[in-house]
Amino acid sequence: MHVRVWGCRGSLATPGRETLRYGGNTSCVEVECDDGTRIILDAGTGIRALGRQLAANGPDSIHLCLTHLHLDHIEGIGFFAPIFNPDTTVHLWGPRSSVRSLDERLARYLSAPLFPVELSDLPATFFFHDVEDEPWEIGGARLVATAVSHPGATVGYRIEADGRTLAYVPDHEPAVGVELDHLTSDWISGFELAEGADVLIHDAQYTDEEYIDHVGWGHSSVSHAVSFGRITEVGRLLMFHHDPLHSDEDLDAHQARAHELWRGNGTQPELAFEGMELRV
Repeated sequence: MHVRVWGCRGSLATPGRETLRYGGNTSCVEVECDDGTRIILDAGTGIRALGRQLAANGPDSIHLCLTHLHLDHIEGIGFFAPIFNPDTTVHLWGPRSSVRSLDERLARYLSAPLFPVELSDLPATFFFHDVEDEPWEIGGARLVATAVSHPGATVGYRIEADGRTLAYVPDHEPAVGVELDHLTSDWISGFELAEGADVLIHDAQYTDEEYIDHVGWGHSSVSHAVSFGRITEVGRLLMFHHDPLHSDEDLDAHQARAHELWRGNGTQPELAFEGMELRV
């Protein structure tokens, strides 16, 4: 699998001189399998640049998997160029709701007065899917989606392809206000998604000091992200969903702190950055 990060900022897009190195666009990750299968994870503002690239290559079938419907994970959909091409087919997966269907929930954003184009008026052909209770396949990839601890209906994804595994859990609080080292795996949210993954992309929005004032908000501190990666025995941890208040210099300090905390085998934790590419 080839992975490209198009946006890794959390909560709010944050352009400016202080965020040039890690980037200011919100969550969007592209996964391309060796057989050509392409899966897009989340549709934050980062999906705009990805869409321009895909549109230049002609019509395509798009597979887009949303972890949840908070604005920073869907606000780029209306600026995703392929959806304005009538020859494009979009398969869109998202968490299940007992109240409204996935397209009804997305239409609350893609409609007046919040957006000038109605979801129903977009030229592309859409197919909306609640994530499966069991693993399912997209091309040559096997996907698993599991509910994780974050306000509202939220899932993380595990993608297995080409003999490798990627786990994507961008908004996540593995245990609310409790140190993970004191818990067994069945008490840790998202454990099955990440266990033994070759690469884990995981929320690390807060410093330990900031987390004290944000317990229950559905996000991790740097130390929680490191503990989660170590306990699940992942090969490589990419810290993600950077807080809009954190500058490049702040994030450099977060990475240094993560290196101090890491006691696992393999590669030391890294911070995801916009434009990052890696081979899983």
